Amino acid sequence: MDFLTFLYKTAPGRILLKPLTSRKLSRLIGNFLDSESSSILIKHFIKKNKINVDDYELDGIKTFNEFFRRKIKDGKRVFDTNPESLCSPCDGLLLAWKIQKDTVIPVKQSEFTIKSLLRDDKLAAEFENGLCLVFRLCVNHYHRYCFADSGPKTENVGIWGKLHTVRPIALEDHPVFIENTREYTAIESPVFGKFIQMEVGAMLVGWIVNLADKGFAVRGQEKGYFEYGGSTIILLLKDGKVQLRDDILQNSQNGIETPVIMGETIGKAQKDW
Repeated sequence: MDFLTFLYKTAPGRILLKPLTSRKLSRLIGNFLDSESSSILIKHFIKKNKINVDDYELDGIKTFNEFFRRKIKDGKRVFDTNPESLCSPCDGLLLAWKIQKDTVIPVKQSEFTIKSLLRDDKLAAEFENGLCLVFRLCVNHYHRYCFADSGPKTENVGIWGKLHTVRPIALEDHPVFIENTREYTAIESPVFGKFIQMEVGAMLVGWIVNLADKGFAVRGQEKGYFEYGGSTIILLLKDGKVQLRDDILQNSQNGIETPVIMGETIGKAQKDW
């Protein structure tokens, strides 16, 4: 029995789960991972997760968190220059869902409505019949993310919650994307219309670090980064704005995640709106 199965599937594990999903513990662990003592973890982490260190800027890294939020070298993540191409804002595993009024959207074994995700009924109604794109980041992925497109952006809206892992074992019994801490902004794209870009924290990832508040988003510009752990990016797009790639649609219909990297084209602007 692995540790996550113990936590989520046994009585003693559920007793431990409450303090483990608290922001206080997340802060304590974060403090350790920000210390130079944590550098001892880096070598094993690289080997275990088969990370190609040649892709990253590693000079001056002294702590585990500095390594985890490492920057990638220029040219390794390039956005498609066609303004009608919708590009992935991050590295991750992508699932796409059609948004329907008052219906739950399955993500692995979890379910949520857009209303409960945003906690804003009026805003949620704007995305009825649109698309919900869920990018699941694993620990081996690059944990910095960019704006999916350019346009005026609202202030960042934070929703503080519990910090669960986004691994499937946790999704079986917990509405992770409802309970977990998350932060989002609305962006007015001249090509794709108004869309939501949201970051969701996971267990031991208490900190979603967004670099800019209200102002103007620039397509492909770094939006922020996650501290340690697997995390999630969500895009909400209005009806009729984007035609996703066929393979992403087909995989999503079969419950299969499609691996994508930051800047990769995942869809095109629809012409009939």
